Amino acid sequence: MKPNQTGLKRILKAFTYSFAGFKESFKTEAAFRQDLLFVFGALFLLFALPFYGIELAYMIFCLFFILIMELVNTALEAAIDRIGEEIHPLSKKTKDIGSLLVLLAFLNFFISGALLLF
Repeated sequence: MKPNQTGLKRILKAFTYSFAGFKESFKTEAAFRQDLLFVFGALFLLFALPFYGIELAYMIFCLFFILIMELVNTALEAAIDRIGEEIHPLSKKTKDIGSLLVLLAFLNFFISGALLLF
């Protein structure tokens, strides 16, 4: 974004970039589409379970956290792939850690849900 853009124009540009990021992720990332499907299914289930108030808000946050971590993982992978396609130990480490972020987000959701239910 240009530094001279301020106020409402800057905010609208930011939303435009965010929407472009969503469209690109949805179009090119199967994992993001799968996570999105999981999130919508889990949201439906959450409203059928005895979660209310702050518990429900927390569980919804956990679902958004899954999507956030998937997008962080995607961004890391894109940056690594931009550097080069050759296999390098640091590239592998970065991609593996990105994958771990997503796994931990899912574990957070399931463990939190189990603790709140039981």
